[in-house]
Amino acid sequence: MIPFVDLKAQYMGIKDEVNSAIQNVLETCQFTLGSEVAAFEEEFASYCQSQFGIGVNTGTSALHLALLAAGIGPKDEVITVPFTFVATVAAIYYTGAKPVFVDIDPRTFTIDVKAIEAAITEKTKAIIPVHLYGQSADMDPILEIAKRRGLVVIEDAAQAHGGEYKGRRVGSLGDMGCFSFYPGKNLGAYGEGGMVVTNNAEYTRTIRMLRDWGAEQKYQHVLKGYNYRLEGIQGAILRVKLRHLEVWTEARRTAAAHYNELLSGSGVSTPEAMAYARHVYHIYAIRTRQRSEWQQALQAKGIQTGIHYPIPVHLLPAYADLGYKRGDFPHSEKAADEVLSLPMFAELTLDQCKEVSEAVAMLANKSAVDYA
Repeated sequence: MIPFVDLKAQYMGIKDEVNSAIQNVLETCQFTLGSEVAAFEEEFASYCQSQFGIGVNTGTSALHLALLAAGIGPKDEVITVPFTFVATVAAIYYTGAKPVFVDIDPRTFTIDVKAIEAAITEKTKAIIPVHLYGQSADMDPILEIAKRRGLVVIEDAAQAHGGEYKGRRVGSLGDMGCFSFYPGKNLGAYGEGGMVVTNNAEYTRTIRMLRDWGAEQKYQHVLKGYNYRLEGIQGAILRVKLRHLEVWTEARRTAAAHYNELLSGSGVSTPEAMAYARHVYHIYAIRTRQRSEWQQALQAKGIQTGIHYPIPVHLLPAYADLGYKRGDFPHSEKAADEVLSLPMFAELTLDQCKEVSEAVAMLANKSAVDYA
């Protein structure tokens, strides 16, 4: 079996470091926030080339609090994409604001910057570009539009730890950047976690209060807040893992390069890394019109795959109230019908890449014959 992601292999490589870090938290009993979380906030913010980091319990909470800190609320509109994990849109809903969708660029799976202006109304207050699969959105045009129109830019970098845009780390480009540390992420906790990074001291102060019941000091509740605190054990684990992130990222990029070379000439549509981006390959997604058949055939060969994501948010029943319909965002819909995520993790070997690529190439050849 070649797993889609192998968390145990990663753990075995850092087992002693992780166990020691957990033991330290158990002995100090700093289970919620505490010194390990504070140190991780500082270290991860620095890694992201940002001044401040605020640890929270999930990536969704990071987005939610970033929007609130920016003053987003009922009657406001926030522009984002429908081809993303549902949390991007859910966080907008939590504030009472309305999500307004823009289609993706089919080459990058990120927001089509040429379509943003047409979606802006007098109610628009923010843009959330999603750095999907580990590749940055084309940020310079987004930032130019936002500056000219007085909009806040909140980066959804949940899948792009260490990703770069023109040499600058994602998360540091807009007003705020939001990360998830869900276990399967490039930098994953052993449970849930998230963070907002920013260079804005006032946003930082507000988010720190909002994550801890709106309190500036204990029992001094300045704002109506939430219980969104990051646990001490997760902070300690993430500090250990952050020290390995660059090595793991380069291993992912090497695995992606192997896939690219092995699948070259096979007719398989492979990911396109843009010249402006350092793609960190949280997901390595190919495209096929025979996805269901390919996924079943690969599973039969012991190769696990995933789909990210099979239904764009505008077509999910939960968000039918937005009034969108099939055909409104054709590139997002086509991607949702075709993407297939191949195994991708730092410990993936060349032999495993070869086995996966050979199986995929055989399927592509069979499909070419069947559709000839």
